[in-house]
Amino acid sequence: MAQEAAARETVAVEGDDAVMARIAGRDALAFSRVVEAQVGMLHRVAYRMLGDGTEAEDVAQEALLRLWSTADRWSSGQSGIAAWLTRVAVNLCLDRLRRRRFSSDAEVPERADDTPGADEAMAAEQMRLAALAALGDLTERHRAAIVLTYYEELPNAVAAEVLEMKLKAFESLLLRARGAMRAALAERGLTTLAGDAA
Repeated sequence: MAQEAAARETVAVEGDDAVMARIAGRDALAFSRVVEAQVGMLHRVAYRMLGDGTEAEDVAQEALLRLWSTADRWSSGQSGIAAWLTRVAVNLCLDRLRRRRFSSDAEVPERADDTPGADEAMAAEQMRLAALAALGDLTERHRAAIVLTYYEELPNAVAAEVLEMKLKAFESLLLRARGAMRAALAERGLTTLAGDAA
């Protein structure tokens, strides 16, 4: 995570338009900095939407490959590399989800081992599994809204841009998604957690 943050700072200092101009000129160093800065976030978004580590890696790689191959078409003043990549990754996930229905309860692979106490770990695991199962019950668009807003903590304006929606339409989608998530949690008997999702 520290390396990812440092790479993001490096890209931010130079500016997205300048970095994209370098990538369009096939500057491998500029591209590798973007990869370092964004691959973790792309993998997290894809994993939470798809529930499969291998597919998440494929989505992250495909999004980055699209950035490399279309860099010469970058328009100055766009919302930014991170938002563009997130939009591509979410669309790739939505395409995959439309091809199949699933519910995943596999854990997101973590790099560090922060093992809590046994009782705390069991309670947290039950909540995590219930939340993932409830997330899997949502429609693809509702799932994307929840993942971008609550898991990736994107501001509504950025999440709306990622989903190519107007802000008000996204806020309406998010409201419906929260209601659907609340209902899915309540179906699993998690009324306290469902109340927290309100």
